[in-house]
Amino acid sequence: MTGNHQTLALLLFSVFVAITLGITTWVSRNRQGSEEEFYAGGRLFSPMENGFAVAGDYVSAASFLGVPGLIALFGYDGVLYVVGFLVAWLVVLFLVAELVRNCGRFTLADVVASRMSERPVRIAAGTSSVTVSVLYLVAQMVGAGSLVALLLGRTGGGARAWTVIGVGALMVIYVSMGGMRATTWIQIVKAALMMGGTVVLTVLVLVRFHGDLDSLLRTAAERSGHGDAFLAPGLKYGGDLTARLDFVSLGLALVLGTAGLPHILSRFYTVPTARAARRSAIWSIGLIGGFYLMAIVLGFGAAAIVGPDALRESNAAGNTAVPLLALDLGGGADSTVGTALFAVVAAVAFATILAVVAGVTLASSASVAHDLYASLRRRGARRRSEVTVARAAAAGIGVVAIALGLLARDLNVAFLVGLAFAVAASANLPVLLYSLFWRDFTTRGAVWAVYGGLIPALVLVVFSPVVSGSPDSLFPGVDFQLFPLENPGIVSVPLGFLAGWLGTVTSSEPPDEAKHAETEVRSLTGAGAV
Repeated sequence: MTGNHQTLALLLFSVFVAITLGITTWVSRNRQGSEEEFYAGGRLFSPMENGFAVAGDYVSAASFLGVPGLIALFGYDGVLYVVGFLVAWLVVLFLVAELVRNCGRFTLADVVASRMSERPVRIAAGTSSVTVSVLYLVAQMVGAGSLVALLLGRTGGGARAWTVIGVGALMVIYVSMGGMRATTWIQIVKAALMMGGTVVLTVLVLVRFHGDLDSLLRTAAERSGHGDAFLAPGLKYGGDLTARLDFVSLGLALVLGTAGLPHILSRFYTVPTARAARRSAIWSIGLIGGFYLMAIVLGFGAAAIVGPDALRESNAAGNTAVPLLALDLGGGADSTVGTALFAVVAAVAFATILAVVAGVTLASSASVAHDLYASLRRRGARRRSEVTVARAAAAGIGVVAIALGLLARDLNVAFLVGLAFAVAASANLPVLLYSLFWRDFTTRGAVWAVYGGLIPALVLVVFSPVVSGSPDSLFPGVDFQLFPLENPGIVSVPLGFLAGWLGTVTSSEPPDEAKHAETEVRSLTGAGAV
């Protein structure tokens, strides 16, 4: 796009940024500055509001940009991401939402530390939460770089690099100024825009094919270059045993990882009661389920209308499938309607990225201030406000996320999020479930469960094809690959549960029956909950 059309696109694209900054500024003027206000928004949000915010927090660049791109490039195998992301919410609804709201205050470590020795547990859980959050942020940075580079008509590294830096700066501003209240309203606005934009695109795709889904799928298969194999399992995860195991590993990570994501767990602290947490989970499942059904249509629509060759030319990982589909549906780059539709979709996608990075950054900075700082602060040192520490932590996390986002800018965002889910499922979920349901669980078991899942997951990723040994690796020129799978979940998730069990049975510390009884009563009834 050039000339007036590009100006229109950039103008529309900038509106959302201005709106979100306005929300943040308004909230910052009315902020009380307390920990409960900064971390949990005063716990004043209704189930519907929180449900929209959860959907806005969960449906990230991986879903809006990465999943349709994978479907457009790999057909049926790309749909597997949709299944994993959606089924995961059944685990959240039935095992996590109410219990976490009753047992904790602000972070995952609150739930575990309620019946353990606080210091080692908080250090372990805080370290794991920050690691997962940074991995998740990297995916959003990569998505932002691909999107804005396409909007500017520049696919070179310079445009992406400056975009990643800009997104990092914005996320620090949102978190440090507005806290959870501003972050939540940004997510609510983003969820409404995302659902509206997705509905419009889905309707336009169906109208293009006269409502004939069979015609849509057949056209997508023909343009893919793979024929009927495009609509059958195995194009990406078929073939040899390694590819099949990679698929199982990915599915395990996606289904179990959501319940261990710090920014999702923290959302259940923003409602006043456990019942409200359950109802907000139901709202979010409805919104998220509707979105993913439409994402399937958009993925196959991009394959049928834009074509895989054009997608790969724009972005090898397929991250620009939805914006290019919008451009084509509106009449192409030379049409005002196409440019406007493209800009609206780009704004929605950018809103998705900003809302998610704000939520993830807030959760990770809360872990730094509420868990790590409180546990590692030297005795006798002047105690600073947790909110002050959290704001400083947001800046530090932003710098790390920017650096890693620049390094991983050519990887698919859905794939990158899959890695974050694998680490969350390996390190956070075992300690959470053991703490809630195992009477004999001990402090050593908790610490071992976290590190026993976190360390293997990270080590396996370092020695996997993601980092070296293939043309698509972070470092394609070197080869120190030892682990054949791209996703470590099939190994690291069982190791996390095993380490937690082993640490408990070898511990000399007797289980505290009274604390477990208190935790059990609180988690199931809400008695004594904050």
